[in-house]
Amino acid sequence: MTKIMRPIAIGLLGLSVSAASVAGPEEDRKAFRKFYENRFPDTPVADFQNGIYSILPEAREQWESIEEFPPYELAIEEGETLYHAKFANGKSLADCFGDDGAVRGEYPKWDKERGMVVTMERAINECREANGEEPYRYYKGKIAAVSAYMSWNSRGQVVNTVIPSDDPRAMEAYESGKEHFYTKRGQLNFACADCHMYSSGMWFRADMTSPAFGHATSWPVFRSKWQEMGTLQRRLKGCHESIRAEPFKAQGPEYSNLEYFISYMSNGLEFNGPSARK
Repeated sequence: MTKIMRPIAIGLLGLSVSAASVAGPEEDRKAFRKFYENRFPDTPVADFQNGIYSILPEAREQWESIEEFPPYELAIEEGETLYHAKFANGKSLADCFGDDGAVRGEYPKWDKERGMVVTMERAINECREANGEEPYRYYKGKIAAVSAYMSWNSRGQVVNTVIPSDDPRAMEAYESGKEHFYTKRGQLNFACADCHMYSSGMWFRADMTSPAFGHATSWPVFRSKWQEMGTLQRRLKGCHESIRAEPFKAQGPEYSNLEYFISYMSNGLEFNGPSARK
């Protein structure tokens, strides 16, 4: 958190934890989870993986009916075809990630050699490029389909984002993502935390804001607003545009470090992507 927002986050809950005592990632995660447990005491911890549907019963009922015939099924089928399609050299994505691609639980992860966060979507494209293929465009389309197939096969894996203690650059990336989450930006002067922490569960016109705890678990998603699949970083880009802030580059350090932070905050929850959202 930034030096301004950290005391606010803690003070709102009355946790009586000083800014200095939440300096470490694990202390941050525990305080983060406690915030939402106190704010939504009727929501089981494991249910936060379901986003807004964990706190809004009316929307949950509609969502559960949608999940009977999920709109992301076609994306999973397309992703399976793309995943096993042979490259010009005779290999495929399966040569990088295994027969079923059930590796969602490994991402985002810290790449010590390059000193950077690697998301699953970046890893997919890096596999393609290493085999002489053009990378997919980020945010939607084929990258979302492949990610949907791999996430589907990874369902039930537990979020276990690791920040290596022997590499200070990993901590810097985490702190960068944390600062991003709590920093106000754009013409509307909003931070991620303003909507999804301090105002979570409140109505803004016809929409209730979802809790950030669990935000990293369900991607990619089919959004009714999009009428198609999209990745987590597509949603981050959309949030920046909504607050009239200049979006960052896909898979750049800003969005990747933010994904690293919110994934770490969701450690212990299950991956349940792909999913459907409003």
